[in-house]
Amino acid sequence: MQSPAIEVKGMVQKRSHFELGPIDLAIPRGYVTAIVGPNGSGKSSLFRCLLDLAKPDRGEIEVLGEKQGAFDNWQMKARIGYVPEENSSVYDHMKAEQKAAFTRQWYPQWDINRYQELIRRFEIDPSLKLRKMSKGMRRKFDLILAMAHNPELLLLDEPSSGLDPIAWRTMIDVIHRYMESGERTVLMASHIIDEVRRLADYIVFIVHGRVLGMYEKDTLLESWSMLYADTAGSKEQWRSMPGCHSAEFAGGSTYKVVTSNMIESEEWCRARGIHILSKQRLELDDILTAMIEQERLRIQS
Repeated sequence: MQSPAIEVKGMVQKRSHFELGPIDLAIPRGYVTAIVGPNGSGKSSLFRCLLDLAKPDRGEIEVLGEKQGAFDNWQMKARIGYVPEENSSVYDHMKAEQKAAFTRQWYPQWDINRYQELIRRFEIDPSLKLRKMSKGMRRKFDLILAMAHNPELLLLDEPSSGLDPIAWRTMIDVIHRYMESGERTVLMASHIIDEVRRLADYIVFIVHGRVLGMYEKDTLLESWSMLYADTAGSKEQWRSMPGCHSAEFAGGSTYKVVTSNMIESEEWCRARGIHILSKQRLELDDILTAMIEQERLRIQS
């Protein structure tokens, strides 16, 4: 079996106002994995630890088979492309073409033809100074720099921030084409649900610094559902239903139930003579909301 592109074991990072972890995570090679969670959940902090830009207090991290701490090796860094959540102002005095010339020195696999292709696709004027660029234009340029050396691993922290709809669709297409070889890996953090649906093969939910689970996207969307059931029973009966996350009285003898295991939930209802009036699959934001509520109850208990 192919080793993970990223493996995190028991990682904890403590700060005065926030604790990340403990996190155990294995990101598969050759796929797009999206990290989804509310603001302040630790997504950017996790990215910085993966890149050795920040140190965890304990635990182990391996990226592309190299343990954290080996990243002083420029050959290792040259295998990774990274787009941070916030643009750096350090290079604002440079023109785009000057920043590209500076950046390419660190990447032996820099592909000038690929760079020029992306410049054209994203409609960037390379003679423009970075400080003159809009937020969306700067975002496109940062993505170009991250992909011009055809990295083995691409880390994207809120990649579509500031992009207009046309640029967003271009980004989706560029990432799809980047993944065509089957040998590259993307780990992205995003709060754009449609972006996750279009790009991700796997989804990681993170809330309050804790990873709540990693799921194959299609299986996740097929499993989570909301059903309305007609039963004379009490609210407590739903606690034994497989996958039940919540059950609310909806009036009359009807209950609204959220489940993460629709197949077993239907079988459980049939076995008890409970009639399902209707059911619908949940969207990713609804699933995240249910998980956040479950985590809130866990913390309070």
